[in-house]
Amino acid sequence: MNPQPTTMRGVQLIGHGGMEMLKVSTDIPVPTPAPGEVLIRVSAAGVNNTDINTRIGWYSKNDNAADDASWTGEALKLPRIQGADVCGHIVAVGNGVDTSRIGERILIEPCLREAGGKVREQPWYFGSECDGGFAEFTAVASRHAHAINSPLTDVELASFPCSYSTAENMLTRSQVTPGERVLITGASGGVGSAAIQLAKARSAYVLAVSTPSKAPALRDLGADEVIPRDAVLTDIIGANSIDVVIDLVAGPQWPQYLDVLRPGGRYAVSGAIAGPIVDLDVRTLYLKDLSLFGCTVLGTDVFQGLIRWIEQGKIAPVVAHRFPLEQICDAQRLFLEKKHVGKIVLNIRDDAQ
Repeated sequence: MNPQPTTMRGVQLIGHGGMEMLKVSTDIPVPTPAPGEVLIRVSAAGVNNTDINTRIGWYSKNDNAADDASWTGEALKLPRIQGADVCGHIVAVGNGVDTSRIGERILIEPCLREAGGKVREQPWYFGSECDGGFAEFTAVASRHAHAINSPLTDVELASFPCSYSTAENMLTRSQVTPGERVLITGASGGVGSAAIQLAKARSAYVLAVSTPSKAPALRDLGADEVIPRDAVLTDIIGANSIDVVIDLVAGPQWPQYLDVLRPGGRYAVSGAIAGPIVDLDVRTLYLKDLSLFGCTVLGTDVFQGLIRWIEQGKIAPVVAHRFPLEQICDAQRLFLEKKHVGKIVLNIRDDAQ
């Protein structure tokens, strides 16, 4: 067996700002797995909104993003290797981990209840509070490296972890059941396209909000209806007509999402790409007995449930584009154009399929 290299190629976030804050390096030390951890050779890693939001300091609620720009509201420790979506293979294990795990193909659960040698009351997020997958190697607690048995390629599998677990968590929290009408905003993105598939796997009726040009692709994913994102929702689908709203957008249209919910309806949110500040008429909330769910931390069984969906072939990867790791800036620019459906994935290994 060849010894593991001591340095690796990767992309480091060196500060908050533009693309110039992404530094490609070839001499980053390869992490050593601590007790309870595994070392993973990364094959492919997906691009997410969170990568860009963290880079520009969007999560900060202060003038100085350096103070609180991580997901947990704390200062980000720089340089940081980002990348929450990872498919790879275990190549070494720390003390206390069975060596039989070496060689497993895995997906990393991005919401880390165990990290830095501790069980976390407030979970860390892979690629935010600790280094992630935009490098040739990464280390994570063994419990968060989930073995996967699938004919899909590493690039295809790398499209699943963050977006699909986020969507699965939202659908689980809002308790979507067969026959319910589910409205999904931002439906062409990674989480939105995942939510369409996962809602259809639950036999729900799916209404996807997106641009008309993307309607054919969304119908191919299973959407029953596609609604233009600038539409007045009550004019098209009527008030009190939706059981569950899965929202990834927020912004000025937000009051309409409560208007279309039926009495007793549920609203789940895990994104605000159209703007985080919204108008809420509290009377709508309490007079309709609505339930609102903010969804970030994954439920304990959510990721393993996602693995089952993948292995059963009930959901399919949607890879819009792939780039080599060194072209991460090109990948993020294309991501920001929002013209694609599905995920943009980086090849970390040159031979990733």
